[in-house]
Formats: sequence, C-alpha cells, structure tokens
Amino acid sequence: MRIGELARRAGTSTRTLRYYETHGLVRPGRSANGYRVYDEAELRVVHEIRSLLAIGFGLDDIRPFVACLRAGHDSGDVCPDSVAVLRRKLAEVDDYLDRLGSVRRRLHDQLARAIAQREETCLRTRGPAG
Repeated sequence: MRIGELARRAGTSTRTLRYYETHGLVRPGRSANGYRVYDEAELRVVHEIRSLLAIGFGLDDIRPFVACLRAGHDSGDVCPDSVAVLRRKLAEVDDYLDRLGSVRRRLHDQLARAIAQREETCLRTRGPAG
C-alpha cells in the first residue's frame, strides 16, 4: 500500500508517517518509481506507535515495542526491553500520583484553613447572636 492508504487506514496523516520514518520507527519499501510502499506489518507498527503516544510515551520509549513487533511477536510489549520501559513508565506514573496526592492534601488543608478563617471572620463581624 502507498503512504496515503496507510495514513487513512491508520487514522493519521502522511506527514506523521514521514515523521515516524525520519525517527526510524516506520520502514517503507520503495516501488520501482520511488514511491513509499508499506505492508500490513507497518500498519501494525503504526497502530502500536499511535496507541503508545496516546498514553504518554515518547518516541524513544516506543522503539523497543516496534523492535519487538519487527522481531515477529504478535504484541510489542512482550520483549524484555519493552517490559523494562513499561516498568519504568509505571514507576514514573506512581511517583507522579504520589506528588499529586501531596499537592491534593496541601490544597485540602489550605482550603479548610481558608473556610475556617472566613467563618471566624464572619462570626466576629456579626457579633454575638441574640
């Protein structure tokens, strides 16, 4: 298939496919007249790239998954290098969640203090009930 068909079937643009190619992730063949030609395996690679990008992986993180597919595996995440990337990314997410939890606690505490201070101010300005 030519680049336009691959782009259509993969749900992306030809420009994006050429970008992946310049980064060594997509490997087209060439027809006799010099057009890029792709097989079904490259469609699978592009789907893998797009799904990993969608969940926050960078192009360098994606390389082991592409290599795993090119090695003949049905999935890009079964090879040791891919598993290592998954572990590292999971650790990054866990760290980020920990930091977010800390930020959430600080915001919650700050909000609670602000509400208490506001209520105290309102009580003082209204004076004793009676």
